[in-house]
Amino acid sequence: MEKDLLAWFERNMRPLPWRRHYSPYGVWISEIMLQQTQMERGVSYYLAWMERFPDLASLARAPEEEVLKAWEGLGYYSRARNILKAARTIMERHNGVFPSKLEDIRALPGIGPYTAAAIASIAFCEDVACIDANVERVVARLADLDLCVREKDGKEALARLANAFLQKGCGRLHNQAMMELGALVCGKNPDCRVCPLQKYCLSLQRNTVTLRPVLPARQERIPITVASGVLLHNSRIYVQKRLPKDVWGGLWEFPGGGIEEGERPAETVVREFFEETGFRVRILAKLATIKHAYTKYHVTLHCFALELASKPESSPCDCDFPAPPRLSEASDYRWLTLKELEGYAMPSAHRKLANSLHIVDGTLQTRPKANLPQLPLD
Repeated sequence: MEKDLLAWFERNMRPLPWRRHYSPYGVWISEIMLQQTQMERGVSYYLAWMERFPDLASLARAPEEEVLKAWEGLGYYSRARNILKAARTIMERHNGVFPSKLEDIRALPGIGPYTAAAIASIAFCEDVACIDANVERVVARLADLDLCVREKDGKEALARLANAFLQKGCGRLHNQAMMELGALVCGKNPDCRVCPLQKYCLSLQRNTVTLRPVLPARQERIPITVASGVLLHNSRIYVQKRLPKDVWGGLWEFPGGGIEEGERPAETVVREFFEETGFRVRILAKLATIKHAYTKYHVTLHCFALELASKPESSPCDCDFPAPPRLSEASDYRWLTLKELEGYAMPSAHRKLANSLHIVDGTLQTRPKANLPQLPLD
């Protein structure tokens, strides 16, 4: 089976940039980026990342804000923070050399069993199977595994099978070939006619291909409705930095929050702004309604243009850009021009809104053709 798999891989492998040298750093970044990310998007982010942080040392020196900005749009920002923590750990504890032992790789921040196995096998040629969703499909179908692959027994069986299929000395190529096969041939709607492993596939022989892998019942996303406001004052926009402990901690946002029962979105914005900042604001216009999804939630975000309704009492009379009387939900704030705002990392929905904004005669507007609803996961 290995011979047929590797022969197919040699003919069909995609020329991905991290396959040029198989550097541990490059393999690691690619594996983290490709989690929850389509390949084409992942490649473009990878190339931009390597231009910005070409090695471990440059990454470890970078401030968190710069790393988050480079990650903006990929979502799941804890991955970016863990990348930075891991880079600094490698510099401090491993003298700047990426560890080669599986247990040492696994001990780095943000690296789980799959990523550790991928780095150990692809970068260091270790004979250990790595199991992502692509490999999960291939292995479950080859063995016609009738256990749920996301539960304990199914995971253990899948790991045993995946390692049994791996021929000694083939770790690097085998794992990439299995992932490539799952991505290009053995997908959710498999093309069994062109599969190089047809004659080994039990589920094909038993006509159970569409039933494998066995997955848990899909949970419906929970709908939530929120509102946020873009406060414009003297041609600058107010943004604040989310607390480190929060979802999207460390990113910049337009203040807002959940709509309470019986409350209209515009009322939510006025209330949330006062509770979070102490600013009393006035609604000028509705800017957009953005729909997006993250983890288990489906969010409808109502966005409004705002102005200060009154000058905060705590601000000096000659202050062009008043400080918020309080920051109950943020660690910092800024008054930024639209150009300056481009350099600040924001959650996807807020970035989409920010990119659509322009100021006409001192008034905030969104560009007519801004494609607001289509957003990546956060």
